[in-house]
Amino acid sequence: MLTSPATGKQAEAPEQPRHHPLEDVQAMLTGTLFVAFGVVMFGQAGLLTGGTPGVAFLIHYATGWNFGLVLFLVNVPFYGLAWWRMGPVFTLKTCAAVGLLSTFVTVLPKLVQFQDLSPAFTGVMGGLLMGVGILVLFRHRASLGGFNVLALFMQDRFGWRAGKVQMVLDGCILLGSLSLVSWPLVGFSVLGAVMLNHTLATNHRTERYVAL
Repeated sequence: MLTSPATGKQAEAPEQPRHHPLEDVQAMLTGTLFVAFGVVMFGQAGLLTGGTPGVAFLIHYATGWNFGLVLFLVNVPFYGLAWWRMGPVFTLKTCAAVGLLSTFVTVLPKLVQFQDLSPAFTGVMGGLLMGVGILVLFRHRASLGGFNVLALFMQDRFGWRAGKVQMVLDGCILLGSLSLVSWPLVGFSVLGAVMLNHTLATNHRTERYVAL
């Protein structure tokens, strides 16, 4: 409730705008497709990313298991945290987003192949694509599970920027990749993580964006 300075009476606070369900569907498809394209670029360039996609990459490189399936399974333990702290709607959207991402990263390599993909360019462009895609999902109260859920929880609970929390977690994943990926590729992977998380830290600020 707000008090009007002119009348001294309490006035109803303006209702925050909400996204239409069709807008949420469009955002889920767009966001996951952007992230999937960045992930495919990273995979074809031999780079790694952070979060649960990074964990899935490590398992995929070490075992040869299907990346899309591993990505979906790695996220399963985080759904409980999402349901408990973020609510059922957020959790269901996140499950759908992870399912879409797993599907897209399986299908896209059959549709798009890069003959010559610079690791440096991939780090920048792939990181930006993933950052924008995750930002779209965040703004529609969804995520890609895993560290996204943890980063959003930390922002909601402690006020820590989700992008900065994600950057620290991603750094830990990339450090764990040193035994599987060459130093130069790890360096370009770090560049991609910086581009991704800087995009989130700069643009995902709850005090500036109110649509839910």
